[in-house]
Amino acid sequence: MKPRLRIALFAIPAIIGFTSYILLSSRCAAAPKSENVNNKKEAVVLDIMLRILHNAHFAPAELNDEFSHKVFTTYLKRADYNKKIILQSDVDELKQDYDKIDDQVRAQTFEFFNRSQEIFIERIADDKVYVAEALAQPFDFTVKESVELDPEKMSYAKDKAEMKENWRKYLKYQVMVRFVDAKKEQTDAIAKADSLKKSNDEVKKIKTDAELEADARAKVKKTQDEVFERLAKVDRQDRMISYLNVVAGIFDPHTEFFNPAGKDDFDIAMSGQLEGIGATLQEKDGYIKVSSIVSGSPCWKQGQLKAGDLIIKAAQGDKEPVDMAGMRVEDAVKLIRGKKGTEVRLTVKKPDNSIIVIPIIRDVIILDETFAQSAIIDKDKKIGYIRLPGFYADFTKDKTSGRTCSEDVRKELEKLKAEKVTGVILDLRDNGGGSLYEVIKMVGLFIPQGPVVQVKSRLQGVSVYDDKDGGAVVYDGPLVVLINENSASASEILAAAIQDYKRGVIVGSSSSTFGKGSVQNFYDLDDYPTQSTSSEMMPLGSIKVTIQKFYRINGGSTQLKGVVPDVQLPGYYSFDEQGEKDLDYPMPWDQIPAAPYKTWKDAPDYTKIKKNSTSRIAASGSFGLISQKSAQLKREKEQTMESLYLADFNASREALKEENKKFKPLEEPIKGWNIIMLESDKLVLKSDTSKMARKSDFLDKIKKDPYINEAANIVKEQK
Repeated sequence: MKPRLRIALFAIPAIIGFTSYILLSSRCAAAPKSENVNNKKEAVVLDIMLRILHNAHFAPAELNDEFSHKVFTTYLKRADYNKKIILQSDVDELKQDYDKIDDQVRAQTFEFFNRSQEIFIERIADDKVYVAEALAQPFDFTVKESVELDPEKMSYAKDKAEMKENWRKYLKYQVMVRFVDAKKEQTDAIAKADSLKKSNDEVKKIKTDAELEADARAKVKKTQDEVFERLAKVDRQDRMISYLNVVAGIFDPHTEFFNPAGKDDFDIAMSGQLEGIGATLQEKDGYIKVSSIVSGSPCWKQGQLKAGDLIIKAAQGDKEPVDMAGMRVEDAVKLIRGKKGTEVRLTVKKPDNSIIVIPIIRDVIILDETFAQSAIIDKDKKIGYIRLPGFYADFTKDKTSGRTCSEDVRKELEKLKAEKVTGVILDLRDNGGGSLYEVIKMVGLFIPQGPVVQVKSRLQGVSVYDDKDGGAVVYDGPLVVLINENSASASEILAAAIQDYKRGVIVGSSSSTFGKGSVQNFYDLDDYPTQSTSSEMMPLGSIKVTIQKFYRINGGSTQLKGVVPDVQLPGYYSFDEQGEKDLDYPMPWDQIPAAPYKTWKDAPDYTKIKKNSTSRIAASGSFGLISQKSAQLKREKEQTMESLYLADFNASREALKEENKKFKPLEEPIKGWNIIMLESDKLVLKSDTSKMARKSDFLDKIKKDPYINEAANIVKEQK
């Protein structure tokens, strides 16, 4: 199954970027309603949702047997991705609706959904028994056996006996991991006490292996009990939201139903009123995945939490962590957010399958660092560097109280020109997009005039959006745009326009950008009442619908294909680049006629630049290590069968720890260049020690970044 992203992409006002559920929002409680009203409401919501989808969606799906098959497969996978609940016989029983779900959706009935819920409730009760029995006695770590951890490689258990055995192995693995960690913690404490000449009594009572195993088992039991308690609190409305989202998601991965509370959360996330740890989350196959890190936020400053990490547990300070397997994003947010100054400890699974605990002190997110900022790279020549985290805009009614990214980048360019830089790097890595109008204005900073992007609607045809700044070019010197697989939407529009105009060099650490070439709009279901709608059903919720696609000025879509860099550098995840193509049921790539445009008069020598960059990369120690790290991550990702034999498990862990020592140089500053704060920034920040410290941290990160270093080399080669 491909990952399910909880992505927010909408277009009125013209927002085309993506974000996920940000760790800062609150969940509103729905007013209690009678069961009869709720059942009628489900049918009304589905009816209105379908009417909106078929009238407004860019390419509405047909309700046929293929649609039915997709709903069946997707719903079961999302409901039981880890294959720890339903049996193969349950799947076979539910198959009676395999060809009927489209008919049920059309009639606004829920036979398949109702039948599946009865089965899930029964099987979860069975699972509670299996877990209690397995954790009632010690595990033997001297038995040579193993457990498969990748659900993609698993099959549904054929019967209850096999499911019970699957649970036993899974729980044994969880206990073994805790046992190993506890034993290491005790060993380290004893060693520290010995070095300080303290007695063992001053440290703690030394526990035997049997006692450590019993403690680990008790902790796993507590965690599993909490999981079952959460499952017991999931009501029909919660499960119905998931089902409606599957139905909507068959149209495309960015079409999504929001209940009223979910829409409120979305609005808060997009408002910029950020408070929390500063990570954005998505639900991925039963896990909570970090999709991006907000620049300047507490977790950005802490440095260990990265996009792509899976958060498997969360603890309040030194309290017992709560297992987050199968948890909804909304519930995960409740556990992770908190008051400023308090600590949350996240147990995180890295892409190489290593497990680490990351402590983060919650704080108010510093919005200044989510805006564009710049620095000077001194590499024989002075080169300007601008980091743009997102295409933000002022969405206030009077358009006077907020900041816009195009104006901020204009100011940074003017400051860099005053410093007499010989070239500019615009860094759009991990930039998920934002305002369509802002990206059009920003491209205009680098070209005299002409089209920037084409937008196609289902009924209104193609519209061409031009740079309309009267031919003014703010910066006309050498330009490099940095991208990666997480550069999406507005980032892809800018990179594509710069590439099509041959205005600069696109440099990336992936084979292409994300590949999100669509635009969404929100529709409030309350605005589309039916004869069955009653006031007590209100509010009904909203649906986010894909209404347009955008295209490059050369006519090609960025959908699926993204933007391919002119110069590709080795990436940490080159073996496993994920994007739009990996989502469920993405819209296809296509193309339309090109818009008329003229390429840049001083186009870079791409052949020479690529050849010289390839030579430098081959001789680079940093990129050599990145390639080795990528190979290690690939190997670890593919090795999903984990030994339950303690000696082998420990040996594997130690080998990985030893191997990781050689990657330490990637954390050190790169020699041969200097990163300098702009003189104008020094004057502004000198009286604010807090902002000065954050700016220094920004500069320190640049010093360690081999991608910026190579981008600077490429800038130097341009005229």
